[in-house]
Amino acid sequence: MVKSIQRILYIILACFLGLFMASSFFIRAKYNYAVYGDTTVLENQQPLLFIALIAAVLGVSLLLYRLCLKLNKYSRRIVIPAVLLFSAAIQLVIIFLFTRMPTDDSQTVLSLAWDMLYNKDYSSFQSGGYLYMFPFNFSIVLYLKTLLLLFPDNYLVIKAFNILFSLVTTLMIYLLYKELNTRSRTPDYGVLIFAATFVPALFMSNFIYNDVIATALLTSALYFAVKFIRRKSMKDILFAAILLALGNYFRSTGTIFLIAVVLCLLFNLRSLGVKKAVASIGITLLLFAIPGWTQNALLQATGIVDESPSSNSAPVYMWLNMGINLETLGFWDNRESYNIYQQDAGYNQAESVELFKASIRNKLSSASAGELAGMYYKKLIWTWTEGTYQFERYGLGNDGDSIRSGRSGFVMDRYIYSTSASKLFKGASTYRSGLIWIVYVQNFLMYGFILFRLVTGIRAGRFGETSLILVLLGFIGFYLLWEIKVRYLYPVYPLLIILSALGFKDAYELVTAKGGIRHAAESAE
Repeated sequence: MVKSIQRILYIILACFLGLFMASSFFIRAKYNYAVYGDTTVLENQQPLLFIALIAAVLGVSLLLYRLCLKLNKYSRRIVIPAVLLFSAAIQLVIIFLFTRMPTDDSQTVLSLAWDMLYNKDYSSFQSGGYLYMFPFNFSIVLYLKTLLLLFPDNYLVIKAFNILFSLVTTLMIYLLYKELNTRSRTPDYGVLIFAATFVPALFMSNFIYNDVIATALLTSALYFAVKFIRRKSMKDILFAAILLALGNYFRSTGTIFLIAVVLCLLFNLRSLGVKKAVASIGITLLLFAIPGWTQNALLQATGIVDESPSSNSAPVYMWLNMGINLETLGFWDNRESYNIYQQDAGYNQAESVELFKASIRNKLSSASAGELAGMYYKKLIWTWTEGTYQFERYGLGNDGDSIRSGRSGFVMDRYIYSTSASKLFKGASTYRSGLIWIVYVQNFLMYGFILFRLVTGIRAGRFGETSLILVLLGFIGFYLLWEIKVRYLYPVYPLLIILSALGFKDAYELVTAKGGIRHAAESAE
């Protein structure tokens, strides 16, 4: 029964990946803030260029993989620290070459941290304030406030901590890969180097927000959960539960990881034993809510708020309403949904819920079935095939003088100072566009190798990556309904790297080893 369910999950994800890849030969999903502003772009694919880049990136990947194999003779104690230091050095160089200043929500949370630290100003929790509307972002404000208190008040300090969390994610990618691929007889440094040099991750350390820290925590939580299922040590599930709770505290999509972990514990009920499985689920669920409960209790105890901060916050229906939009495909709707909550409902959550429900009903009834199907298809394709996690804006940054913004009322992007590199990658330059193309094609190839891994897994009856599959399916389903940004997929990039690395190894062994696809599947178990 369990294997049948797992097989179905693998098949569903394989179908989605097949859809993404097939669509990519006809549709190019783009995001380039410097050229188009803050909006989704879908245009006809350039098939010859696309295929040529696929061949080039694949060829370079194969060459680099063969070079990585030469590292197998060296100890992990040497290679792992060396690779992490190399990744840190690259990220430091990026931070100094592209001196991106905080903007939009990033600037807001940082300003609130300054106000709370230096002025003891918590008025943002009052009606109409940022944290009144979005209390879930108090986690990142508190984190920034702590850094500002303990270290010099400087952007560089915050970005340096981003680098540290990025390195944690890189290490956890490698450890989780090894936990899923225990039969491998080699160190498999290739996946470590791939994670350490993954372009979007290198640049996103330049972004002051919750993405990098949440990704590190949630990836670590998944590693310890998988380790617990394999080794059955209660300390591992305790670590997993704590990290999962903290990761969700910084980014609420941790709930998807929670559901995946709990389902995998249930799938392994027989091997874990009923008592241990029930205890592990209980610990995970209990600890998950503690950060939120603690925060709310402290805010009320100190008199900062009189009731739960979420009692009149923007409701989930706001983002669901934003997610239904024929013109923007569920992307930012130029404050239309914000105005319903802020102006029409006067920051009253209960009243705004009814208004949002009415808006959603109106959108669904006024659009034809074909229009809705087309919107959801385009929304799905743009979100999952754009492939850059919007690092072009949030990590590489922009010179505000050259930007056409599709989002009025928000702070324009700026650099602290220009450098030769920032000038080289300015606006619609060939360098910026070329880098986006390479990352886009890399994402396509990753899907291809994941699809190969899924197929070999289905044929061999191997379902060890079910936890990762569940998280990916959860993100696909959630962002089909929710407001979209490709950046929102950032917490799953580690899982895509792991699965694609497993698939790449399967494919490599299929080509280079005797025994064909069965050998590749069995050796990768």
